[in-house]
Amino acid sequence: MANRRPDSSLLTVIVAFSANLLIALAKSAAAAITGSASMLAEAAHSWADAGNEIFLFFAERRSSRARDEEHPLGYGREAYVWSMFAAFGLFTAGAVVSISHGISELINPEPATDYLVAYIVLAIAFVLEGISFTQATREARRSAKELGRETLPHLWRTSNPTVRAVFAEDAAALIGLVIAAFGVGLHQLTGSPVPDAIGSILVGILLAVVAVLLIDRNRRFLVGQEVGSDIRQRVLVGLLDRPEIDRITYLHLEFTGPSRMYLVAAVDLTGDDAEHDVAVRLRRLERELEEADNIEEAVLTLATPDERALHS
Repeated sequence: MANRRPDSSLLTVIVAFSANLLIALAKSAAAAITGSASMLAEAAHSWADAGNEIFLFFAERRSSRARDEEHPLGYGREAYVWSMFAAFGLFTAGAVVSISHGISELINPEPATDYLVAYIVLAIAFVLEGISFTQATREARRSAKELGRETLPHLWRTSNPTVRAVFAEDAAALIGLVIAAFGVGLHQLTGSPVPDAIGSILVGILLAVVAVLLIDRNRRFLVGQEVGSDIRQRVLVGLLDRPEIDRITYLHLEFTGPSRMYLVAAVDLTGDDAEHDVAVRLRRLERELEEADNIEEAVLTLATPDERALHS
C-alpha cells in the first residue's frame, strides 16, 4: 500500500502557521512597545499557536504513512498523539503564561503607552487570523458536507484532529483579540491597568478551556473511538448492497486515524459453497473493502443462522 497523499488539511495547517508566525512577531513587538498585559498575553497565544501548527504538521505527515508489519493498523493514531502535544502546548505556553502574567500585572501594575501601536497590531492580527479561520472553516464545511452533517457538530465528532484544532485555535484567537482590544481600550480610558490585566487572564482562561476540550477529544480517539451512527449506517448499507452478502449480524467500526476505520463484520454469504470456497470469498471481500480510502483493515467472519440480522 503506497503512502497516502496528504489532503487539504495540510494546506489549512500551512496557512495557519504562516498567519500565526507573522502575528506573533507583530504582537511581541507591540507588547514590548506598549507594555500592555493583554498584548503580551496575545503574543504568548500566537507563539503557542504557531508552535502548535508544527505539531499539527507532523500529525498530518506521520499519520498518512502506509501500514507495515510493525503497525498492521497503520499510523493513523499518530495524528491524535501529535495533536495532543499541540493541545498541551496551547495550555502551557498560551493559557498558563497569559493567566500568570495577568495576575502579576494586578499585583505589580506597570504603565502602558503607545496605544495606537496596539490597536494597529490587533487590527492586522484580526485580518490575518480571519484568513486562517476562513480556510479552516472552508475545510470543515467540505468534510461536513461529505458526511451530510452540520459544520459545528461535525467539528466535535470528526476523526480529523487537525481541522478541529486549527478551527478551535483560530476561533479562540479571534475572540482573544476582541478581549485584548477591550482591555487595552479600558486601560487607555480609565488609566488603570486592571482591565488590561483582567483581559490577559480572560485570554488565558479561554485558551485553557479550548486546550482541555481538544485534549479530551484526542484522548477519546487514542483509546479507541467507535464511529457515529451516521457513518455506521452508511457502511452497513454499503455492505448490504454487495451482491455476495445476504445479511449481516455483527458490525464493529473503530477509528484508526483521520477518516480511517477498522472494520469487523459477521456476514452470511449468498449461495451454499463449500468451506474452502467460502474462505476464499471472505478473503477476497476483505481485500476489496480495504481498497476503499476509509477502510484500513477489514475482517469478515461467518454469521450463524440463529443470529439476528442488522437492517439498514
